Amino acid sequence: MAIFCLLLSTNALFAQGPPPPGDGLDPGGAEVPVDGGISLLLAAGISYGTKKVIDARKKARATTEPADK
Repeated sequence: MAIFCLLLSTNALFAQGPPPPGDGLDPGGAEVPVDGGISLLLAAGISYGTKKVIDARKKARATTEPADK
């Protein structure tokens, strides 16, 4: 059933149409901003990694401290 649905939906999976006709020398053509998404992913990865390190240090500190304070 899943394969049948995938075979029928292949036309909807194309991201863009063919390029416009021309000589291909248009300097203002298809420029894609790459930095926006990459910088957000980098910031999210750094914050997630920092949180994991802080949590690991808290857990290590809790297991090494004596229980009778």
